Amino acid sequence: MLRPGSMQNQGDRNMNGNRHETSPVTGPNRRVIAALAGIALGGTGLYLVGQSHPGDAEHFGFWSLVPPALAIVLAFWLREVISALAIGIIAGGLIAGQVNVIDAFLIPSIGTESYALILLVYLWALGGLIGIWTRTGGAARFAGWAGERMVRGPVSARLFTWIMGLIFHQGGTISTVLTGTTARPLADKHRVSHEELSYITDSTASPAATLIPFNVWPIYVGGLLAGTIPLFDSSEDGIQFFFQALPYNFYAIAALLITLLFALDRLPFSPGRRMREAMSRARDTGKLDRDGASPLTSRELTDNRVPEGYRTGLLDFLAPIGVLLGVAIIPYFVTYFLLGWTGGDQDPLLLVAEAFILAVITAIVIALVKGMPFDEVMGGFVDGCKGVTIGAIILGLAVSLKDVTDAVGTADFLVSTVGDSIPAALMPALLFGLCLVIAFATGTSWGTYAVMIPIAMPLAWHIAPEPFFVTLCFSAVIGGAVFGDQCSPISDTTVLSSLATGADLMDHVRTQIPLTVLAGGIAVVGYTLLALVTGAGS
Repeated sequence: MLRPGSMQNQGDRNMNGNRHETSPVTGPNRRVIAALAGIALGGTGLYLVGQSHPGDAEHFGFWSLVPPALAIVLAFWLREVISALAIGIIAGGLIAGQVNVIDAFLIPSIGTESYALILLVYLWALGGLIGIWTRTGGAARFAGWAGERMVRGPVSARLFTWIMGLIFHQGGTISTVLTGTTARPLADKHRVSHEELSYITDSTASPAATLIPFNVWPIYVGGLLAGTIPLFDSSEDGIQFFFQALPYNFYAIAALLITLLFALDRLPFSPGRRMREAMSRARDTGKLDRDGASPLTSRELTDNRVPEGYRTGLLDFLAPIGVLLGVAIIPYFVTYFLLGWTGGDQDPLLLVAEAFILAVITAIVIALVKGMPFDEVMGGFVDGCKGVTIGAIILGLAVSLKDVTDAVGTADFLVSTVGDSIPAALMPALLFGLCLVIAFATGTSWGTYAVMIPIAMPLAWHIAPEPFFVTLCFSAVIGGAVFGDQCSPISDTTVLSSLATGADLMDHVRTQIPLTVLAGGIAVVGYTLLALVTGAGS
């Protein structure tokens, strides 16, 4: 099973080597006790705050920021995400006047079709497929084969991961799963730390999906754009506009280029102290995670237990991956972009779900045909499902916290705070920053789009009714939401990047922030300079 965070420094030794016990209220225990005391003291106050607001209020003022802010701060402070998310949900429930958060938020959130799809596809199917590979040895065989031909060391292993991220660019969540799963065997073999691997996997997910948009992103965003301003009479106009705005998606461009330089070990600056330490640790000692880390992985997902007599081959790995490509990605590209079919009300992720299930079936059939006993195959599948249990819990809580932030009006408060009395040249940068904060606090880029696009586009058109200015503002919204989503510890893509690569969630968040902040800074400077130089909005 997944290993929860182990408590370090349970005792130490004196100068004579004798062990003495550490006080139970020191270190992490003190943090937990302080957090619980603060919750106990603040809970009543939060509930009273909620009761003092009218029932039809769009938000609760400053208090609307408390649930996501509390969850994020506690996640960094405690280095433990599950309790941080749970506390954030409880705080939001108190503010919203819902003491029974299980009935009000948790059950409705995890009982939705979207969460069921995530659970089925990205957790059970992913875990089951990886578990089967531990019995067939398919992933390890591919790592050895690719290593002989494409990968010679840590740099080429990281470059391979970056390339896989571009190939599997169909969406944030699907990209993290496929890229991490494919690249991890090679990266582990060549001593690439899980912090490095999770950063490359995460940074080539949503940024690539918005920059190489042969996926569902332009369709979703195009639907949100329709009818917002005179430029967009239909969703088709919005989709066309999405493609026209690609050259101004500065965050995605900067994120992918910085990640490429990082993969090639050609960054002209330091990637940050924690990332340097992770790189040195992995290269020098072979430790892919720091001591005391709580990686989102398990022995069920990493230890190969190939039955005696089973002949492992490339087909064990490449056939399921080929099914994923053939069933989900290629038909999607043909139907949505070559044929122009929008799919109506059909959820495009259903096609991905079917592809994952077929990939699992393919892996099972190949193993059986090659002579593996049925109980061994299913044992691998079940072990793989068990190995993603913690990931399922975290995702369920993250989805619930998103619903809590909707209930207390977190996004509405942030939007209303900004207002429309802003210099035109600063509008793109401010929209970028606002979307960053909303996505970081809610853990969703698509949710941020749903909130911000219907507001940002009319606001931009009101300030300056010209296409170029609207394009800059639109690109800032797209990039800012992806930036915040990528950095947020409560984002599904962040969780899945850690899960697919076997990284500690908070270690992944901490090590990637300096590099993502650099990309975000480049984007802000780019939007501001371009608006000033071109006179957009003036």
